[in-house]
Amino acid sequence: MLSGCGGGSDAGHETTVTLGFVNGAHSDFHTCLQGAVELAAETAGVKLFTANSQQDAAKELANIGKMTSWKVDALIVQTVDIGALPGDIARARSADVPVFLTSVVPEDTSDILGAVVVDLEQAGRLDAEWIGKDANGKQAEVGIVAGAPGAASDLLVSGFTAALPANTPVVASRPGMFDPARAQEAAAAMIREHPGLDYAFVANEEMAFAARKAFDAAGGKGVRIVTVNGTDRGLAAIEKGTLSATVTNSPLVNGTMAVRNTLALLAGRKADRIGSVPLVLVTKNNLNQAPQYCP
Repeated sequence: MLSGCGGGSDAGHETTVTLGFVNGAHSDFHTCLQGAVELAAETAGVKLFTANSQQDAAKELANIGKMTSWKVDALIVQTVDIGALPGDIARARSADVPVFLTSVVPEDTSDILGAVVVDLEQAGRLDAEWIGKDANGKQAEVGIVAGAPGAASDLLVSGFTAALPANTPVVASRPGMFDPARAQEAAAAMIREHPGLDYAFVANEEMAFAARKAFDAAGGKGVRIVTVNGTDRGLAAIEKGTLSATVTNSPLVNGTMAVRNTLALLAGRKADRIGSVPLVLVTKNNLNQAPQYCP
């Protein structure tokens, strides 16, 4: 699905710029990211086309092909799989359209205009470090409800597992595919197989709420869940104790920086070519430090 939008400008010199935004899925994060991109584009007075690849690398490449045929000035891409990026970038470069990435980057950044990066491995590490402190040296079982293979989920999980102390081994790991229904099924199977589970790392808050339902229904109300996002609903769950910790990953910050930096780099103005979204581990003790999540 492709759409276009535009808005009034408070920066007249950028009214002729056209951007394309290729989103990767329809989760809360992706929806808020698109909202941030749309708002920033409207504020800057640029024309914006949007498309969603629905976690399908082939659709992503097709979306990029369509947008380059429309002669957009640059593409902002939230990829479904970092492994798909070489083909995506090559397709765009063949049409002389620069690519700006959100959330992740390939090791070689020479072929992209720029990126706003979320250190997803660090996000996983922060959750693992919280578990380590909470377990306080005691033996504890940990489960993982991952997202979809590739890109964000793999980085989150690798950072998480690498930072877990030896006394908190991972006893089960299942993909939730960033789908609450799939995540609930994965968590239900996990708690059946490991009724003594102490902690669960869930790759986003939408899945975490579904996992909470599954654990509670199976007598696992004591399973402490750590996750990623920092949505209003997630913060409320932290305050209530439904979730134990979350690492903020603000799509509002990500999308706003992506549009601003893309426009600046296109115009030859000063901007961070590779910028970073700040991460905050949020628990009951620092809820007021969480950044705004959605526009």
